[in-house]
Amino acid sequence: MAAGFYISRALALALALVSVGALASIIALSVLYAKEKTKDLEPSPTSPAAATTTADSSFPSPSSSPGPPVPWQQYRLPDTLAPVHYAITLWPRLEPDGRGLFIFTGNSTVRFVCLKDTDLILIHSNRLNFTLLQGHEAQLMALGATAPAIKTTWLELTTDYLVVQLEGRLEAGRSYLLHTEFVGELADDLAGFYRSKYKENGVEKILATTQMQPTDARKAFPCFDEPAMKAVFDLTMIHPLETVALSNSINYDSIHSDPINVTIEGRNLTMTRFHSTEMMSTYLLAFVVCELGFISSAPGKNNTFSLIRIWARKQAILEGQGDYALEKTGPILSYFQNYYNQTYPLTKSDQIALPDFSAGAMENWGLITYRESALLYNPAFSSIEDKEYVATVISHELAHMWFGNLVTMRWWNDLWLNEGFATYVSYLGADSAEPTWKLDDVPTSHPLSCEEGEVQKPQQIRHLFDTITYSKGAAVLRMLSDSITEEVFTQGLRTYLEEHKYNSTICTDLWKHLQVAVDEASPGLGLPTSVEDIMNRWVLQMGYPVVTVDTRTGRLSQKHFLIDPEAEMDRPSPFNYEWIVPISWMKTGVKQSPLWLTTKEATNSNMTIGGADWLLVNLRTSGFYRVNYDQENWERLLAQLDTNHQEIPEINRAQLISDAFNLARSKLVNFTLALRTTKYLVRETEYTPWLTVSNNLNYYFLMFDRSPLYGPMQAYMVKQVEPLFNHFKDITANWTKIPDKHTDQYNQVVAIQLACKNGLKACEDLTYNLFNAWMKNPSNNPISPNLRSTVYCNGLAAGGQREWDFAWSMYKNASVASEAEKLLWAMACSKQPWILTRYLEYCLDSERIRKQDASYVINSIAANVVGQPLVWDFVRANWNYLFNDYGNGSISFESLLYSVTRRFASEFEYKEVKLKPYRSILG
Repeated sequence: MAAGFYISRALALALALVSVGALASIIALSVLYAKEKTKDLEPSPTSPAAATTTADSSFPSPSSSPGPPVPWQQYRLPDTLAPVHYAITLWPRLEPDGRGLFIFTGNSTVRFVCLKDTDLILIHSNRLNFTLLQGHEAQLMALGATAPAIKTTWLELTTDYLVVQLEGRLEAGRSYLLHTEFVGELADDLAGFYRSKYKENGVEKILATTQMQPTDARKAFPCFDEPAMKAVFDLTMIHPLETVALSNSINYDSIHSDPINVTIEGRNLTMTRFHSTEMMSTYLLAFVVCELGFISSAPGKNNTFSLIRIWARKQAILEGQGDYALEKTGPILSYFQNYYNQTYPLTKSDQIALPDFSAGAMENWGLITYRESALLYNPAFSSIEDKEYVATVISHELAHMWFGNLVTMRWWNDLWLNEGFATYVSYLGADSAEPTWKLDDVPTSHPLSCEEGEVQKPQQIRHLFDTITYSKGAAVLRMLSDSITEEVFTQGLRTYLEEHKYNSTICTDLWKHLQVAVDEASPGLGLPTSVEDIMNRWVLQMGYPVVTVDTRTGRLSQKHFLIDPEAEMDRPSPFNYEWIVPISWMKTGVKQSPLWLTTKEATNSNMTIGGADWLLVNLRTSGFYRVNYDQENWERLLAQLDTNHQEIPEINRAQLISDAFNLARSKLVNFTLALRTTKYLVRETEYTPWLTVSNNLNYYFLMFDRSPLYGPMQAYMVKQVEPLFNHFKDITANWTKIPDKHTDQYNQVVAIQLACKNGLKACEDLTYNLFNAWMKNPSNNPISPNLRSTVYCNGLAAGGQREWDFAWSMYKNASVASEAEKLLWAMACSKQPWILTRYLEYCLDSERIRKQDASYVINSIAANVVGQPLVWDFVRANWNYLFNDYGNGSISFESLLYSVTRRFASEFEYKEVKLKPYRSILG
């Protein structure tokens, strides 16, 4: 990237001498940044315009070609049939057969209603082999009548259908039964009905579990696999005597009698029958067969009239790793019952930690599945970040029990509402369980929603599960709640849930209920237009605006914010990329009456200021937009930061840094201004501004850690972060105590990360000595759980094979998932290319690196400047193997390619990325 750019030794030396002052360093860094950016990061005049795209550009665009003419070539089910009830029996084999395959057998009878006369039945099926029944893959019966004969059946592989063509027509209003018998593979692909393995006391254990969302219920049994196709499920599981079976509902035998033992094919087995579920979507169905242990709390505790159980490996349960989850689940459930004004609708809440799980967690109704690190907590090994992660993930999944499960989106184009809402309220639920943490402020593209026709194929649906759906969705809902008040927002939400429970909806149904609540509010809320009009601008448009305030004239304007100002928008907006923007603001520390910006530009005389006064927009960053100012107001804000930064609220100090750096990337302000927002940091000790600096500088470090600019950048940051490093050294009695304040515990980690990353010797000595002390006495780890990730990484970066092999041994013997994850990440910090290459090879061996962790390890190595080119070569050399063996859910290829290419900035690198087979994934 830095080819052809020369920085003199004299200039490098001058920049390294921090004694010349922070401002001189800033100016010099800005000049170098501008030169390097111009020379190496801009595409050549001959490069395609598409060389620069935003993160939003990969959202699926509507197809220009007409759809297939026959129903079984369409990805959406026709509107002729609606399921009512499934009766399913499944028997997973937890030992391989004579071919070395793990399989499951089953049968299913689905009762459905015919809505329109038809001679065709389409039902989803994927990778199931059917037993022929009277010469066909299915049998059809009618209730109270004679069913038409089956003409032919076949499997349509492209669209995942079992197609049943009939001799006659099904009659509208009549109910029918479709019966199938089938065999499937209990694979280790982490999707559908799959197997997971782990060791306990040296003995390998196999369990069977599920991950149906979004479109993999069809891998477990034939079903109408769309979220609006709700039905009641009756499930029977046949399983080995030593195992237990779990599902969404409580099993009959746990209440009425001992388990039912049966003999099938000469094997002694247990048959577990479950109560009927509520009306629910197929993607929320779950079942597990395992030898895990559990802890529980009885119904009635915490005002929840449901049984609560936490399931995990027996050793983890005995070590108390499930205790925290059990302690917090009841209070969070109770909070959401009050928040939604709806009693928890089920008789039990099982939460289970699985050794192999592709996602963080899944909100299956009544049986929530988790990756171990998302549910289990051990204070001897787990950091405060691990603890907060457990609390917020539990809260996120429990929030779905109402919003998403009781009321479900009609189709995946509104996934943002499902996940964005759960992300938003997860902080409220976790805050209720841990009030001292102050989690009720949500930290902050494709459009959030789109037409249903734009999201058809399973791969398009999976594409929607990204950070935009979760984080932008949460931020937009938070902005709406702040604009109409939380009380009004909650009232509209409650009536929405009450009207639509057990049904499916679209997002406008929620807007209608919120509008009623707004209209009934007293005094009036003064919205400039309807809730739906406001929200359509945020939901149906990509990205968000930048609002520019000119304090000399009081003029406000907005435009679509693009991190790359040269990017061409290939997706038109029905609103011309204009938003209805809530403007909260203060003048020299005094909060002012809020405004709305409803047009491209407007003028407000109250926003005209002069003298030493300053103006700040977007208080608490409650609005989902960036803010730019005229140069004079920027200067006044910078002066305030330098003289008394505490006059500006902490979260807005972070906002100024974040906005300035992102505005600089989009060339709306110069890089010098962005760096000047960090000058005051020598006096800053609060967490949010430092976290923001770390996150925003990370982009520049990625761009320039292979260039001569990197050294001067490090020298500047060492000077800025050293006071913070020493501050925490003092308040922790030379790193022997844990800070009392919750955010200080986080900020201590940021201080050490930044100090070591930029070469502060005191930090390097600290982490090296701590890591070596652990190596000398592996059974007594002296490193605080909060600091382990950072200390492990820096210890391994400074070491060689001996240190790495020690970490690998500790990883293989780790019994706490969060500790294992810290070690997995830290081992990617090695500076030895051959060690990193070996580590990459381990990712192809599931005996060494679990499939669920392969993407995490590869991405972590790619974040290492030494490892990035190794990963690029590795991915290209092993593309077919990774895609075929890990592509069903173990690896997100969008995330993988983003990680490995995020340092790329040259024309040559761009051309490499656009080669097949990566082009189809990058968009």
